[in-house]
Amino acid sequence: MAATQRIAGGVTAAAACAAALAGCAIGDTGAKEGAHREGAHGAKKAAGAHAPRSAIRLIGDGSTAFTGAQPHLPRPERLKPGQKPPQFVVFSWDGAGEDGQRLFSHFRKVAKANNATMTYFLSGVYMLPEEKRDLYRPPQHSPGRSDIGFNDEQGIKDTVKQLRGAWLEGNEIGTHFNGHFCGSGGGVGEWSVEDWKDEIAQAKSFVKSWKTNTGTRTAGPLPFDYDKELIGARTPCLEGQKNFMRAARELGFRYDTSGVNDQVWPKKKGGLWDLSMQLVPVPGRGFETLTMDYNFMVNQSGTTSQGDPAKHEYWGDQMRDGLLRGFSRAYEGNRAPLIIGNHFESWNGGTYMRAIEETIERVCTKREVRCVSFRQLVDWLDAQDPKTLKKLRTLKVGQAPKRDWASFLSGKPAPAPKGVPGAPALKR
Repeated sequence: MAATQRIAGGVTAAAACAAALAGCAIGDTGAKEGAHREGAHGAKKAAGAHAPRSAIRLIGDGSTAFTGAQPHLPRPERLKPGQKPPQFVVFSWDGAGEDGQRLFSHFRKVAKANNATMTYFLSGVYMLPEEKRDLYRPPQHSPGRSDIGFNDEQGIKDTVKQLRGAWLEGNEIGTHFNGHFCGSGGGVGEWSVEDWKDEIAQAKSFVKSWKTNTGTRTAGPLPFDYDKELIGARTPCLEGQKNFMRAARELGFRYDTSGVNDQVWPKKKGGLWDLSMQLVPVPGRGFETLTMDYNFMVNQSGTTSQGDPAKHEYWGDQMRDGLLRGFSRAYEGNRAPLIIGNHFESWNGGTYMRAIEETIERVCTKREVRCVSFRQLVDWLDAQDPKTLKKLRTLKVGQAPKRDWASFLSGKPAPAPKGVPGAPALKR
């Protein structure tokens, strides 16, 4: 599939994108010079238990259901004056689906073992069987067209099982839309606001009708109302963001993560929280690249997804260490949330999956770190004093407050230490 890769300087270049079940997303591939036990929840739990079975309300054909408040969501709390912000890290997955690699189920286990929750961006066509492909009518394309294919009944059942379990564990189910069209000739970058609304409606409909489309009658529903659950997305190949955000705002979305940014505190853009992926160092190289497996791969083996096997281990280490460097400069610096995006893929021998797993294990168990979903992050951001967030945004990449967090966020100067000019006289 032809796609567009975005270079840090703003230049675009054609790049082939290897697309299997999880699809692909392309951003900055790295041309920027220079380097600039609290756990996942770390807050009081939200009030309200999961609904008893008798209170479950099926929606439509029973593919989804309202089952009460989502379990295991933290209640966001406003920072107290002078309180140091936690270090948020968001791990997210584009085109999330369960296939023969079993990576969805694997990373659910990794997340649980490390007190983390994540965001899974589901591609709607992974809920639609191949024989029903004509039900998908993509904007600017003929019915039944998809650049990432469709699924089979077993694959849909396996994906439903993972989505159900993930949500009940406190993870978020977002969307990566449907056909994953990139580049010219009807790619998402050419779509109108109405095209995006149509695509979003179809993505929702495939989730809300998977039972009908697969002929399934006895399986349990997905335990959420997708019209209410869906509050954010990442566009294919990071294209079409402008018109997507216009459509998303009208549909009640709360965030977008389809852009490229530095490691600074987020702000709203067009009414949505801009939670773009970020640029981090590439160890041993003189530039930075996006926090995504695909972008590290392009810098290492080009658009060939299975490069020199002798280099696989090094490439995985390079991605892991790049993410860890990005984490450290935030954790020890401005505490800006670290946004990471990936795919359930075995590119270059699966070395990037190893890199992500080792990153999760090293950062999510650290003190004052919360590995959360985008939903949890925007809940926390919305709970903060806007003046506090504005102050945090004055910190540059890797920049810690000059004195300390208490004086920086309290609005009061730090007291001078005893025995130095300006300090109270010592009693003798």
